[in-house]
Amino acid sequence: MVSLQVLVADDEPVSRTVVGAMLKKAGYAVSYASDGEQAWQLLNGPKPPAVALLDWEMPGLQGPEVVERIRDQHAQSPTYLILLTSRDTSADIVRGLRAGADDYVCKPANEDELIARVNVGARVVQLQQALAERVRSLEEALANVKALQTLLPMCAYCKSVRNDQNYWEKVETYFTQHSGVSFTHSYCPNCYDRFVRPELEALESSRALQDRQRPGE
Repeated sequence: MVSLQVLVADDEPVSRTVVGAMLKKAGYAVSYASDGEQAWQLLNGPKPPAVALLDWEMPGLQGPEVVERIRDQHAQSPTYLILLTSRDTSADIVRGLRAGADDYVCKPANEDELIARVNVGARVVQLQQALAERVRSLEEALANVKALQTLLPMCAYCKSVRNDQNYWEKVETYFTQHSGVSFTHSYCPNCYDRFVRPELEALESSRALQDRQRPGE
């Protein structure tokens, strides 16, 4: 948790300082924003904080508006967003959560509750990061497997290929089993001149010789 950055966005200097002190005491690195616009810039930057505590009432952009902008981005590693608010009615809480907030803390913040909720956010962020890393590893492994599958061992003489079970089989058999492709055979012009035509000519010569050797002819 020490390495996780937490943003505290609050236009009230005293409240901002108190909340930041609680987080530092718990071992978090803390950054600050004094209004909604500054909070949005930090959250929209190249290295956004892992967790953000956003005051509901702020100049410029209010907390829920910042939340909506962040959620509209559909980031792969979204910041865990907690609203700080003195509004404790069910309607206000539902409104904040519908805007995209992950949690809320009522002001003035109780230190134990605040740290407990931030700890939950930190665990969620760490799980998301671990999952994203696992997905990247699986994608790399799959790409390597596909690359290996494009290398098809083929005999330099008979042109048979080695299948996944380490057996050698004809090219047409392999592709029929792995792609559903059916083969029909013919001759290319070069092979016809090199192999087929001499065999046909030899066959014609053999028949002519046999005809001449028949008795009475």
